[in-house]
Amino acid sequence: MSENIRERTRETEDEQEREREDYSCPECSGQLISDDEHGETVCADCGLVVAEDSVDRGPEWRAFDSREKDQKSRVGAPTTNTMHDKGLSTNIDWRNKDAYGNSLGSRQRQKMQRLRKWNERFRTRDSKERNLKQALGEIDRMASALGLPDNVRETASVIYRRALNEDLLPGRSIEGVATASVYAAARQAGVPRSLDEISEVSRVEKSEVARTYRYVVRELGLEVQPADPESYVPRFASGLELSDEAEHRARQLLRNAKEKGVHSGKSPVGLAAAAVYAAALLTNEKTTQAAVSEVADISEVTIRNRYHELLEAEESVGIA
Repeated sequence: MSENIRERTRETEDEQEREREDYSCPECSGQLISDDEHGETVCADCGLVVAEDSVDRGPEWRAFDSREKDQKSRVGAPTTNTMHDKGLSTNIDWRNKDAYGNSLGSRQRQKMQRLRKWNERFRTRDSKERNLKQALGEIDRMASALGLPDNVRETASVIYRRALNEDLLPGRSIEGVATASVYAAARQAGVPRSLDEISEVSRVEKSEVARTYRYVVRELGLEVQPADPESYVPRFASGLELSDEAEHRARQLLRNAKEKGVHSGKSPVGLAAAAVYAAALLTNEKTTQAAVSEVADISEVTIRNRYHELLEAEESVGIA
């Protein structure tokens, strides 16, 4: 028994000796080091190149500081709050084709259908996840219809998650809270949409959206600044295909109105629409009240009333 142990010990020592010889210089028995920059293995003592053209298993890009390295590193798709599982689950394609684009056989199709069914069940295992999946789908649909950027969708998803975690949904519809989240997120991001625009793409009434929005903002303590009329100007000017000069003139009209306090108690959408219409006339660009009304989704009567108020504020500033 002891002889077998001694024999195994000698074999282990021989293996360790061979490993040491492999990692030592064949000329001077010095220490070998790997030069990743040149793809070589060299001796630290005599400089002998033992191996060259080694495989570089690092990234193909270069980075000169830690921030650039973090930005360029690729470790899979980033997580996102716009998906109920934050994008960490597996998605099985609905098309019954393999990696080469060939159609699957009948048995494989049945197998994939079962996998899709069980994958869907595991992704939404409880009522909270099913709630999130429905709500985040609504948020994405409304944001797409309103032309809102990705950062607004992300913020709206975070607001809805907070409302769900703090039990604000009992007694309120999923669609109502989702719509209120989109409205609040758009205002926070400085790309507001009017309640009329929001209610057009929502599945709930305007009154419910307004009521739910006030409740969510109050309960979550969201800091939402009053809508600035100037934030509507670029979208209205773009919809009417007006020049940069007209857009700048509209902003100036609104600033004069703020200076005179004309904007107080007025709808920011109505003021912005009237400013765009007035600016188009002042810069000799053709547009009509009907066209502005259609783009801004506000009545022509409101545009006419605010239009006269803006021009009076402009004249008073010029006299002063």
